[in-house]
Amino acid sequence: MAVLSQRQTEILNIARASGRVMVDELSRRFEVSAQTIRKDLNDLCEQRSLTRIHGGAIIASGVENLAYEARRFVAADEKKAIGAAAAARIPNGSSLFINIGTTTEEVASALTSHEDMLVITNNLNVAMLLYRHPRIEVIVAGGSVRHSDGGVVGSTATQLIGQFKVDYAIIGASAIDEEGALLDFDYREVQVAQAIIANARSVMLVADSTKLHRSAPVRIAHLSQIQTFVTDRALPDGLASICHSRGIEVIAAMPAADLDDGNGTDAAEPTTATALRRA
Repeated sequence: MAVLSQRQTEILNIARASGRVMVDELSRRFEVSAQTIRKDLNDLCEQRSLTRIHGGAIIASGVENLAYEARRFVAADEKKAIGAAAAARIPNGSSLFINIGTTTEEVASALTSHEDMLVITNNLNVAMLLYRHPRIEVIVAGGSVRHSDGGVVGSTATQLIGQFKVDYAIIGASAIDEEGALLDFDYREVQVAQAIIANARSVMLVADSTKLHRSAPVRIAHLSQIQTFVTDRALPDGLASICHSRGIEVIAAMPAADLDDGNGTDAAEPTTATALRRA
């Protein structure tokens, strides 16, 4: 493994603390050009310490997730847009599951103006966001609470979820591979997620595009098991083809913007409105 420069070591430490690093921010911090920072990030990615995303990089790990608070900083604007777009698809008077995750929490935040909702969740953060609203009834799955993120996992949570049949399930994933597998890190969380999928009439996946550049060891499900995929931007051709062939509605919640292609240049996509596609 190549020896890191002092700047690269500092960049890696920043990424570990906050979950991600962005080219423009690092350029200002270290008073060097964006091209120099991109080279540093590419070097760190070659050593598999980081994974490139548009405009920056995130910590690379295939066996351990980022700390929950750090995950809030990764693609924060994208997650907020995804949350708003997902909530807009859910009518008043619906029943739904909301799973663990920083993106599913953004959906919950965007649901606070809805009425006559029943929300069953294994995410204490979601419950805290919604319980104050008199037109939303909240049921929290019982079981062991993870200290790291307030997630309720285990067989007790799974059994409670199995007692319901709801209109919508809102689920996230830590990673999505090129074959359409939805992946996560904790098998106990995955068991709850699988119960949520099995007991919903319509399943909505909410995941930003950074999840396409990550890996995780535990399989939740396959894209073919969902009906709607809300993400931030257009999918790569392979995943788009899977969604098209399976009749999955894909919603791109953000217009195309200036993107960092990871090769030292910025590539601009044509600006588009929110994209809907159904086979």
